[in-house]
Amino acid sequence: MMARLFGTDGVRGEANTKLPPELAYRMGRAATIYFGQHSEGTPQILIGRDTRISGEMLESALVAGICSAGGNAILAGIIPTPAVAYLARKLHAAAGIVISASHNPFQDNGIKFFGGDGYKLPDKVEDEIEKIIRDLEGGENFSRPVGEGVGHIEYRQNLLEDYISFIMNTTSERFDGMKIVLDCANGAAYKAMPTVLERLGADLILIGNKPNGININDYCGSTHMENLRLQVLRNNAAIGIAHDGDADRCLCIDERGEIIDGDHIMIICAKLMLEVGALPDKTVVATVMSNIGFRQALKEAGLSCKITAVGDRYVLENMLANNHRLGGEQSGHIIFSDYSTTGDGLITALQVLTAMKKFNATASELNALMTTYPQVLLNVRVQNKEACQNSEAVKLAIAEGEAELGSGGRILVRASGTEPLIRVMAEGPDKNQLNRICNKIAAEVEKISG
Repeated sequence: MMARLFGTDGVRGEANTKLPPELAYRMGRAATIYFGQHSEGTPQILIGRDTRISGEMLESALVAGICSAGGNAILAGIIPTPAVAYLARKLHAAAGIVISASHNPFQDNGIKFFGGDGYKLPDKVEDEIEKIIRDLEGGENFSRPVGEGVGHIEYRQNLLEDYISFIMNTTSERFDGMKIVLDCANGAAYKAMPTVLERLGADLILIGNKPNGININDYCGSTHMENLRLQVLRNNAAIGIAHDGDADRCLCIDERGEIIDGDHIMIICAKLMLEVGALPDKTVVATVMSNIGFRQALKEAGLSCKITAVGDRYVLENMLANNHRLGGEQSGHIIFSDYSTTGDGLITALQVLTAMKKFNATASELNALMTTYPQVLLNVRVQNKEACQNSEAVKLAIAEGEAELGSGGRILVRASGTEPLIRVMAEGPDKNQLNRICNKIAAEVEKISG
């Protein structure tokens, strides 16, 4: 059986090998064929990308595919992923396409789709597009428009300004004189977020804002917080803000140098939303990766928690099905359904800053709303994720660890949806114990992977 092309967040892999321009061409053509069948008139497809050197190559291939199938391509240039979701909706486009591999290293890239409603595509729609891609690969002869039927390209660099205005309208506060260190990961937010904070009066110190095509996520951004922490302490800043490569995530550093992860951010934002009457259901949606302390903090605040599988799409599915307003992941991918159809790191950052102003509190005071239980996470690179998960030896190591931890902790072993990794995580009161248990499980995983 052929492996599914689409992963948990689009198609992702090393650019020009696992994700070659030929595939990008077929994806652009297939998307246009599909959306052309489900929309009136010529399908308009918006494309945004991050700063990776391979982005232009893949963009060109996608555009060729779109135009060859009779669609029009609207190019927004370098722009955050959530901006594509917002703008696709605003422009009444048939779809939006993002070229980005998010937090992955620069040599990787990815292609993911949003519908014209701003939401990521359901699995069923991805499967239909994938079937068209496979048919194209196999030589299926779809009709090709000629003459005036060929699509055209529209360059819209001004769309970034539309998104910036939208982001600024998600807060009623100003941050005049607030010293903020901002790390843009040399990625998609390197223009947008500094502009937002400067217009709102912040005293800004910028790092990770000089992309060169190969330095995205390179010891910067939300996956590498060391320099941000150093700059916050060195400059006596009120807070540090870090985005990932495509800016759908946000993590922070408080003025004492402590990380404010996604769990803490959700607690802070839940408290803010409760204060202003924007959380009527008193519920936050999170994943199985959220810390035990997160659930305890919600309980103490009189709030409830719904738990989903790992992945923002599962968080969003739960939110939409139950009309919840706030959800997200420990990684900093937070969804505010009142504002956006997907996680938006810029909105998240502004909500944290708004909470600081609203409660007249320091970042560390807000960070202290939740106590984080010790957690150990090991990433084991593997050849066959399924074989590792089905291994009896791995299952036995997990069972032994769970018995040792008892009710005071937990173990979670899962395959990454975007990388060839098995993630081994444990939580509990004793970090040395957690390290020992995780290392034992990881050793069994490594035996299977060879």
